[in-house]
Amino acid sequence: MNIEPGKTRIGWIGTGVMGSSMCGHLINAGFEAAVYSRTKEKASPLLEKGAEWSATPREVAEQSDVVFSIVGFPSDVREVILGDDGVLAGSSEGAVIVDMTTSEPSLAVEIDEEAKKSGVHAIDAPVSGGDIGAKNAALSIMIGGDAAVVEALAPCWNAMGKTVVHQGGAGAGQHTKMVNQTLIATNMIGVCEALLYAHRAGLDLPTVLQSVGSGAAGSWSLSNLGPRIMDNNFDPGFFVEHFIKDMGIALDEAKRMNLSLPGLALAHQLYLALEAQGHGKDGTHALQLALASMSGIDWEKRG
Repeated sequence: MNIEPGKTRIGWIGTGVMGSSMCGHLINAGFEAAVYSRTKEKASPLLEKGAEWSATPREVAEQSDVVFSIVGFPSDVREVILGDDGVLAGSSEGAVIVDMTTSEPSLAVEIDEEAKKSGVHAIDAPVSGGDIGAKNAALSIMIGGDAAVVEALAPCWNAMGKTVVHQGGAGAGQHTKMVNQTLIATNMIGVCEALLYAHRAGLDLPTVLQSVGSGAAGSWSLSNLGPRIMDNNFDPGFFVEHFIKDMGIALDEAKRMNLSLPGLALAHQLYLALEAQGHGKDGTHALQLALASMSGIDWEKRG
């Protein structure tokens, strides 16, 4: 299998906060692209870069050798890949389907099994890094699927990500992403609670970050989302509602494996409360607002 710019035709499904940037990097690398999203307007930046619009995921596949998807929920993945007008229905033998949505490991296995019946390769490749990582082509890409196909896709991975690791067979990428989300979930609680403590203690938050950001307490979330929290900028790099979905998947998998993950369960409950307060479309760092309210602090109007 030989995948290279100028020869391999790619398809892209899902042009949201991350997908638009990721597909844009592939176009910049020289790949011709067919794109589809539920709202054509969201694909406008890619169409302006030369991508061609397709009316359905099936139509994308009919024009492509490799089709990437990054959508919202497992139900969306099932629809765009396995539906009557889905990618698999339009894929030719030897084609490759790469789902980069954070989804259920079991669904990744199911897609792989269905794809094999048609001589199609399926790869699960969820990512971490949010909107910043997507814009900077610095994503961490966690990959499950056939090793030879994964290696052949190197020109695509390298255009989108900085850390690219093949984790194993079908579903292994999704399982690795669940590890990632478990790490982020409780870390975000720590970031928000620490900033609340600093605020109540009367400290200057940016000055505090100078001391703690580069030491043992440092983290990607603290360095990248901490300043946004301080600035009351809760625009989504990653939606609260999608994070709740991810934690739900991880908790379901944990239950299946007879694992008790109380920290993850607590984070899930706190985020459900945040969503109930109307912040489902905000970024995950909006957890600050829910935690602040527990102590009677109106974070956005703090003095």
